[in-house]
Amino acid sequence: MSKVQASSDYIGRFAPSPTGPLHFGSAVAALASFLQARSCGGKWFVRIEDIDPPRERVGASAAILDALLELGLKWDGEVRYQRYRSSAYDHALKQLESAGKTFACACTRRQLGDGPYPGTCRNGVATGLVGRSTRVKVDSAEIGFDDLLQGRHHQQLVRDVGDYIIKRADGLYAYHLAVVVDDAADGITEIVRGVDLLDSTPRQIYLQRLLGLDTPKYVHIPVVLNQSGVKLSKQTEATPIDPTSSRRVLIEALKFLQQAPPPKLNDQTRDEILEWAVANWDISSVGKVSRVYAA
Repeated sequence: MSKVQASSDYIGRFAPSPTGPLHFGSAVAALASFLQARSCGGKWFVRIEDIDPPRERVGASAAILDALLELGLKWDGEVRYQRYRSSAYDHALKQLESAGKTFACACTRRQLGDGPYPGTCRNGVATGLVGRSTRVKVDSAEIGFDDLLQGRHHQQLVRDVGDYIIKRADGLYAYHLAVVVDDAADGITEIVRGVDLLDSTPRQIYLQRLLGLDTPKYVHIPVVLNQSGVKLSKQTEATPIDPTSSRRVLIEALKFLQQAPPPKLNDQTRDEILEWAVANWDISSVGKVSRVYAA
């Protein structure tokens, strides 16, 4: 069985966005991060990433937390909410600005289209325009890291992404800056999350380096796909889990994570299922590839 050495220093987290209730794909991600933390004898935090009010749904935060509790996934400490963290993001932005690593940008998404940012405003906003968003300057260095499941992953930001936004034109902080600041503040040592975020990781590591922050370990697990081969998400109207069927949800999630739960678990209580799952958790069995799962 492949496990990280048990350590009370381990700190993991689950960080959902409150754009809708918990669905099966999110439950799989939550369970994987929970089991990795608990099997290592570590702590598991929950952070509500509510920095994008236009996308949020009323009552979603409470619904997500209630669903986690119904599944028996009890977190340590208080729930963190990003909406209260703007001063920390302000501080990080000022640090980057003082180092000459940012610039104002007047470009719109429609103007830019697809592809890496071409550096339009890097040397100053054109006359008559106003720089409304803030981008971080990238360099030609290759950012590489070793993912526990996906292996070696690397990216040259200047070629593949270009200078990217860390504060939006509407004044809201971008995900990359917020998540880096919050993971550091919480002392997160390992991040277990969906493989759909694998390509975002080099951008976050780059910010960690600019801000002088530690880089946690990363584990990007397969995501659950619908019958059309698209990731289950609130945007694709994934069906919320039924909190009253916590035992079934846990067992199906364990099956997706390829933990081979024995048939006897079907007759066990929720807490007994979780006890078995923690004791038998094997992250190496999860695999790399996202797949359709029909419970």
